[in-house]
Amino acid sequence: MPAMPRGVKVAAVQMTSTQDVERNVDTALRLCTEAFDDGAALAVLPECFAYLGPEEGKIAIGEALPEGGPILKRFQDLARSRGAELVLGGFWERSDDAGKVRNACVHLAADGSVRSGYRKIHLFDVDLPDGTSLRESDTVEPGREPTVTTTAFGTLGLSVCYDLRFPELYRALVDRGAIALTVPAAFTLTTGKDHWHVLLRARAIEAQCYVIAAAQFGHHYGPRVSYGHALIADPWGTVLAECGDGEGFAIARIDPTEVERVRGAVPSLKHRRL
Repeated sequence: MPAMPRGVKVAAVQMTSTQDVERNVDTALRLCTEAFDDGAALAVLPECFAYLGPEEGKIAIGEALPEGGPILKRFQDLARSRGAELVLGGFWERSDDAGKVRNACVHLAADGSVRSGYRKIHLFDVDLPDGTSLRESDTVEPGREPTVTTTAFGTLGLSVCYDLRFPELYRALVDRGAIALTVPAAFTLTTGKDHWHVLLRARAIEAQCYVIAAAQFGHHYGPRVSYGHALIADPWGTVLAECGDGEGFAIARIDPTEVERVRGAVPSLKHRRL
């Protein structure tokens, strides 16, 4: 008999979200369903999957956690009906501050329950060379705590987009037992074309973890354009699967024994001095 494949299949979704919440949610549900049909036990959605438009729009659709609202319920229903896990990469969570939301990375268990939630710590306040000016802190309340969660394949560290530039966060996630990391993102075209692959592979190599990077792609509204290239990298930094242009998903296996092998071959995590 042929050897059974090791590990658990996961998918990193790529989509182009806009101001049309209903269309965005329908697209996200369809792509996750297709990933589950392809054998994925867990699918990760990108940042801003339900809405990517002018700032006031995300405040209007914010839902409290863990109770949620109509958006969360639809994904809970999908997880429950398929017996599969979801990571809602950038869920607009209602804040105690009426003028803001939280950029939450929400893990739904296979029974549809909210297992864990991380709030994006590092907020994207920049003026880019192409003239794009973004001030995430104007409408988003930052998180404070690194967060891991338990999945079908082991411990998963949660992060969102701009967090990728802060390696100390991923060290904290590894210290909490992570063998894989999520990086759901809406990386701009300007930064993505030069930094996306380099940073993702670096985080995989230095943390000796799988990286599951769901991504926004293409034109959203006004001047806002995302780079795309959703991908999954292994603990050696090899890209196992990657999306091209357009909607879709990257799918690959997470194998905990590969994490053990890499950490044994290059025991850099054990050699830390600071």
